Amino acid sequence: MAQHAFSKTTLALSILAAAGLSACGKSEPPAVGASAASAASAADAKPAGKTLVYCSEASPEGFDPGQYTGGNTFDASGHAVYNQLVSFVNGTTDVEPGLAEKWDISGDGLTYTFTLRKGVKFHTTKFFTPTRDFNADDVVFTLDRMFNTQNAFRKANPAEFPYAVDTGMAENVAKVEKVDDYTVKMTMKKPDPDVTIKIAMPSFSILSAEYAGKLSKEGKANMLNQEPVGTGPFVFERYQKDAQIRYSANKQYWKAGQPKVDNLVFAITTDAAVRFQKMKAGECHIMSFPKPNDLAAMRSDPALKMMQAPGFNVGYLNYNTEKGELKKREVRQALDMAINRKAIIDAVYQGEAQEAINPMPPSLWSYNATTKNAPYDVEKAKELLKKAGVPNGFELTLWAMPVQRPYNPNAKLMAEMIQADWAKIGVKANIVTYEWGEYLKRMKNGEQDAGLIGWTGDYASPDNFMGVLLTCASVNGNNYARYCSKAFDEQVVGARNSLDQAKRTAMYEKAQVIFKQDVPWTTIAHSITNQPMRKEVEGFKISPFGDYKFESVSLSK
Repeated sequence: MAQHAFSKTTLALSILAAAGLSACGKSEPPAVGASAASAASAADAKPAGKTLVYCSEASPEGFDPGQYTGGNTFDASGHAVYNQLVSFVNGTTDVEPGLAEKWDISGDGLTYTFTLRKGVKFHTTKFFTPTRDFNADDVVFTLDRMFNTQNAFRKANPAEFPYAVDTGMAENVAKVEKVDDYTVKMTMKKPDPDVTIKIAMPSFSILSAEYAGKLSKEGKANMLNQEPVGTGPFVFERYQKDAQIRYSANKQYWKAGQPKVDNLVFAITTDAAVRFQKMKAGECHIMSFPKPNDLAAMRSDPALKMMQAPGFNVGYLNYNTEKGELKKREVRQALDMAINRKAIIDAVYQGEAQEAINPMPPSLWSYNATTKNAPYDVEKAKELLKKAGVPNGFELTLWAMPVQRPYNPNAKLMAEMIQADWAKIGVKANIVTYEWGEYLKRMKNGEQDAGLIGWTGDYASPDNFMGVLLTCASVNGNNYARYCSKAFDEQVVGARNSLDQAKRTAMYEKAQVIFKQDVPWTTIAHSITNQPMRKEVEGFKISPFGDYKFESVSLSK
C-alpha cells in the first residue's frame, strides 16, 4: 500500500488527520465530508471531549442489522447504535435484561411475554427528531418485519433477514402482539429453548417504528439502512464509505454512566499491518484482528497491552455441494484428505490455534469428541478421485477472504497452500477474491466452487453453528456449502425444537457424525483470540462472540 512508502512522520501525520486527531495527541472530531477532498478544514474543527478511535477491518454491509450477519456490520450498527430486548452480559455468553426489563416463558415453551423498559429515548439526529419514547409499537414493528413477509414496511423496502431464517425464528414465530404500551407477547409454533439467546443478537436490534413510518411516507424506506436511528450508546453522525464512521455519545442513554467517551470513530483500515502502525503511533486506540506474526512486537511495545481469550470460532473451507464435481462426496473427501492442516496451522496461525474437527468449537456443549479428521494422505486422495470418475483431476475456483479474522488471519496464504496441496492430486485451483461485502454476497449466492470462510459464534448453542451454517433452510443464507441433508436436518432441527437437554445433546452429537461423513467443509482451525490496544484503553472486554462493544470503554488520558 502507498502508506508504506511514506516516512514515519508523514505517515503518522496523514493517519492522524484521517482519524481527526491532532499530532499533539488531543482528540478532535474527524472530518465529516463525503470524501477526503471535502473534509472539514482545521479552521472549521471544534474542540471535543475524549474520542475513542477503533481501527476496524472492513466497511459495514449496511446499518440495518437485521439484513446482515457480518461481524463488522454488527459492531457498526447493532452494538453502537441499537439495543436488543435481551442483552449479553459484556464479555460473557450470559443474558441480562436489555430493552425488556423482564420476560416470562409459558410452561409449554410457546409464549414469551416481555415487559419493556420505560423512559428509553430514541436518538435525535440531523435527519430525525422522535416525538415519543420507545414502546411496544417499536418491538412489534421490528419483529413483525423480520418474521412476516406481508409486513407493509418490508414490502416498501424489500429485504431478506438471513439470521431470522437461519435460526428458525422466521419459520417458528406464529405472531408478535402488543398487549399494552409496555408489554409484548411472542407466540411460537414449536418450543425453542434458545429463543432468548437468539434475540440477544444484533440482528434482532429494535428499530423505531416512528422513524420507519416517516421514511415510508417520504418514499425513502431504503434510508433505514443508511441513516440509522436507535436507542443505543452512540448516535450515528456520518459514514464515509471505506474510510470512517463517526458517532457521538448518546447523552440520554438509559444505562447510567455510559457511554464513557464523547465520540467514537471507526477508522476503516483493511490492512492489518497498517492497523498496527496506526495503533502503535497513537492514531487509533484499539484495532481488530492482528496478524499472528505481529503479536510478539505488540507484546513488547511499552505503549500497548494485549488481552487473550479462547476463540469461540471455527475457520473452514466450504465446498459448494451444488456445483460440478463437488456434488460427489468422494471428490470432497479427496480434496479434504489432500489438505495438510498441520502445515496450514503452523504457517497461517503461527501456533495460535488448534486443529478443528467438528463444525463448532470443543468448548461448546454436545461437542462430539469421538469424530476425527481424515488423515493427510495424497495417494489415498488420488484413489478417491479415480473412484469418483475424475482420475486426471479437474479445475475449480478457490475463494480467499480479503479480510483478517481470528478464525483466518491470512486467507491469501492459506489459499496458496491449499492450491499447492491440490496440485499434487491433479486439481487446479484458481484463487479468487472480492471486497468483503461483495465476497459475502456472492458466496451466499453460491458463485464459488470452494471458499475460505469461518464463523465466530453469536450465541452459546450448537444451533448457532450447525443450524445456522448447515441446514437446508440456511441455504442462500450462511450455508455457503449449500449443503442440504435430510438426515442432518432431522437431528439439528429436531434438537432446536426440543426442551429435553439430554435428547438435544444426543441429536447434535449424531449430526456431527453425519457432517464428517458428508464433508461439506474441510474444517481447519479454532483460533485463540488476541486483542491488542493502547494502554490508556480501560474497560474493554473480549467478547466470546468476537464482536466489539464500546459503551463501557474509557480512556485514561
